Amino acid sequence: MGSARAAYLPHVAAVVTPYTIPAGIMDVLQVTLLVLVAAGATAVVLIREPVRQVVMLSAYGVLLAALFMAFQAPDVTLSELTVGAVALPMLLLLALAKVKRREPAKQREPVKGREK
Repeated sequence: MGSARAAYLPHVAAVVTPYTIPAGIMDVLQVTLLVLVAAGATAVVLIREPVRQVVMLSAYGVLLAALFMAFQAPDVTLSELTVGAVALPMLLLLALAKVKRREPAKQREPVKGREK
């Protein structure tokens, strides 16, 4: 009889603290962040200048971290802040700087015979 009673759990209410955000406000926050993340992803794709694209990618990482925090995933938030907003953009900026440093030394001349 004890196992039958253990299988049935009554509805358990969430813990309410003075810092709890009402569900309606949290839903609005999550939808707003989803729209901002979609707009940020679109901006990253549409920007054509590499340095600006990397800066927008970093801002996109911050938006994703805010979204993960709104979905109550603090561990994923910290990972996204570390990787998506700091480490990846830093590596990309360093790679862009190295490529731009090499570009003037390797000026391409137009190929002869391929004129239209």
